[in-house]
Amino acid sequence: MSKSAAGLLILALLSGAVHFSLFEDTEISLPLLGSGVFAVLFVLALAAGRRIKFDPVLR
Repeated sequence: MSKSAAGLLILALLSGAVHFSLFEDTEISLPLLGSGVFAVLFVLALAAGRRIKFDPVLR
């Protein structure tokens, strides 16, 4: 896992925790939307890292 993917995972988890700790009664909040955005970016970072990781060795 790349550093950017790890950072995005941490941001997604932290913003989800903020949503559940501060906005228990609301269904949609800004931290929950941020968590979704960070999660999508995390998956994209994993896919990009995997594509780069398995490229043939350049000579």
